[in-house]
Amino acid sequence: MGKTTSSLQNPLRKATLLIGLAITLGSTATQARPREPEIELELSVGPGGMTITPKGSYIISLHQYYNPVDRVIEVTKKGEIKPFPTEAISRNAETAPITLDAVQGLESDMDGVVWMLDNGRRGETVPKIVAWDTRKKKLHRVIHLPTPATLSTSYLNDLALDPERPILYIADPASGDDAAIIIVNRDTGGYRRVLQGHFSVIPEDMPMTIEGRPFQARRPDGSTVQPQTGVNPIAVDRKGRWLYFGPLKGRTLYRIATEHLNNTKLRPVELASRIEGYAEKPVCDDISLDAKGNIYLADIENNAIGIIDEKERKYAPYDTDPNFLWPGGLCFGTDGRLHFFTCQLHRTRALNAGTDATRPPFFVFKIKAKASGTVGR
Repeated sequence: MGKTTSSLQNPLRKATLLIGLAITLGSTATQARPREPEIELELSVGPGGMTITPKGSYIISLHQYYNPVDRVIEVTKKGEIKPFPTEAISRNAETAPITLDAVQGLESDMDGVVWMLDNGRRGETVPKIVAWDTRKKKLHRVIHLPTPATLSTSYLNDLALDPERPILYIADPASGDDAAIIIVNRDTGGYRRVLQGHFSVIPEDMPMTIEGRPFQARRPDGSTVQPQTGVNPIAVDRKGRWLYFGPLKGRTLYRIATEHLNNTKLRPVELASRIEGYAEKPVCDDISLDAKGNIYLADIENNAIGIIDEKERKYAPYDTDPNFLWPGGLCFGTDGRLHFFTCQLHRTRALNAGTDATRPPFFVFKIKAKASGTVGR
């Protein structure tokens, strides 16, 4: 892989002192099998989202459930590790200083602009989108998402960039029944909240079991409840024709033509009628499409990366490993391979009935896909 753990000891030690995050690059591969999964990174803090820039840098958000000091980090192809952005956002803002509160979803476009989704739930700030130009090393755009784009229950989780329009789509699982998709114009900052409460975005009434245990959250009174995990996986195909999405806790992946989503003349009931049930899916919170339209899914319950074949439209496991503990962050790299991380989210105190059972490290893997895909998506 070109880099070994020992050759990066000094840079890694320096990075640990700088940002409080230990990372190892280029560890040995997992047990050999046809897909040949490789461990690219080992993180000491659980990730929340990931993308890869056209230059090959990993941009990784650190999940707010781990209370990280740095909200987002960059790991370059040379092994340099630093907080992201590399310059203070506040020094580049034209108005009030901009800070990152709780970033999960992010995606790099082909111009090297990284679009970060800040849900604001760590400091209870107004949700926003912060776009950073990695080539010019400057703030590109900030779009705030107040009411009515978001609700008091909103928990903006992931986003998808439309490759043909200046549009991005946001998954807001909210509290379940009020889940919705948010459509944002990247140029004007305009937004619309659509499909709120539709069956395609709200969680299904079904149990979730991960590592043989019920998936539970603890209420303030001490009682436990299964989280209402609404729309979460979201992605656009490479031609920008279809948006694929579905609830994390659900067995169906849906899609809708982006031309319908962007048709402001359609009434809510008309827009909803354009939704198609695409295929069965597992419980998952992330998906990615390759250039041929095959869909890869982070199968949370089965420690697997799954696939929905474009021709058959049937779900099947693609690669499984006991170390794939809550996989996510699926995106393609400059090497044409599918990259993803493990975050052990089900073991965190917030989602494990009040008990922290996480065990670092948290891995970033890569595997060979059936076809290459768009870098960063």
